Amino acid sequence: MAVTKILARKSHPKVGVDYILNGDKTEHEVLTAYQNCDPTLAAQQMMDTKERYSKLGGVQYYHLIQSFKPDEITPELALEVAQTFAREHLGDFEVVMATHVDRDHIHSHLIFNSVAVGTGQKYHSNARTYYTQIRAISDRLCREHGLSVIENPAPQQSLSYAEWLRQSKGQPTFRSMLESDLKQAVEDAVDFGNFLMLMEHMGYEVKHGNRLGFRLRGQERYQYPCRRNPQFTEDGIRATIDGIGEAIASGVRPIVIPHPAYTPPKKHPRHRGFVALYYHYLYVLGKVEKQEYPKRLTPQTKVAIMEFERYREQFAFLRDHQITTSEEMKLFVSSTEKTLAKQVKHRTILNVQKKKKAKLFAALANVESLAPMDEDRHRQAVTLLAECGIPKEQLLQEKSNLYQEIATINRELRETRKTLKMCQQIEENIPRIKSELATIEPPQQSRKREQER
Repeated sequence: MAVTKILARKSHPKVGVDYILNGDKTEHEVLTAYQNCDPTLAAQQMMDTKERYSKLGGVQYYHLIQSFKPDEITPELALEVAQTFAREHLGDFEVVMATHVDRDHIHSHLIFNSVAVGTGQKYHSNARTYYTQIRAISDRLCREHGLSVIENPAPQQSLSYAEWLRQSKGQPTFRSMLESDLKQAVEDAVDFGNFLMLMEHMGYEVKHGNRLGFRLRGQERYQYPCRRNPQFTEDGIRATIDGIGEAIASGVRPIVIPHPAYTPPKKHPRHRGFVALYYHYLYVLGKVEKQEYPKRLTPQTKVAIMEFERYREQFAFLRDHQITTSEEMKLFVSSTEKTLAKQVKHRTILNVQKKKKAKLFAALANVESLAPMDEDRHRQAVTLLAECGIPKEQLLQEKSNLYQEIATINRELRETRKTLKMCQQIEENIPRIKSELATIEPPQQSRKREQER
């Protein structure tokens, strides 16, 4: 079963060639092969090809790896598969191949030039070429030689080779254990604060920021399962707890569905001040986009579109909060800063309450998670809970409620800080927008617009 992986590299090809030709890994370079290049001058020939076609920038070479299931293939057959693959997919490229036998699983490395020898065309790698060409050819060659292949791959749930290898042997991975515990905690939780408490009682430390991170006690790094599965974002977990997780997982509905209250249509008011300036600037940007943007977006165009979207978001912010002048902006910022100060004070009070009972809360977690692993700490936790004089059920409820309040105030703080940042960006953009409009518009049109405002 070949697991393929391709890496784009911008360093000199000699770095990759020297790595894969390591004699200790290739039985003194016996398990090596070359295509369209000399064994002693491969890296230099790759650079000569680039110079001939004046394509010395960007990606210098690609590094393709084929990893096979342990005890399923011989080194000689692995090298033969690599050579056949190179002839079919990389016929016009300079390729250096080597099969490594220094690990339990045999794997082949292919270093090939990013520029074709005969045509000077550059090799382009993306998700479509990977699945329709690299993966397809590799799987076909495996079948032809009686090797197993991965059926019905799911690209959105990509695994590292180490994780795949552990799963193929029926061994659990940290990711699979964490996802299993997350699902169990979500099923048992009554609200988000209760979910955080349950994860702590399972032995995890929780990092509650813009993304939810989890790590077992003793681990160095946090894991962020929300990167691969939106069901494990804060919104996804809250939605699942509220009873709509099945619909989200099946794709019937998104995680959050806004339901704005119906308001009868009203005549659009005349824009003034900042709102009028943003409205006109968006109109100008829209005309430029419609007339001048090419069908295939360049990086510069993508940046311009992102700026356009930011301006549109800022315009909507000004319109929704009815801010049209500098004085109104200052009043709004002042009010928001007061709200932020109150929220920070509230969170400080909650953290103090949490700190006062930190030992009892930690004891609750230790009672649940350390029983089979650390009998001494488990016994100390049981003793502490028995001597505190507070029933365990009451303490659990208090901890769950406190965690829920902290989670809520943290979310409100993020939204308030986001609002203040939006105000700061608007104030910074106003002079630049005026300056750019002065260069885009004829002077008489600009004066007319100022008079109308």
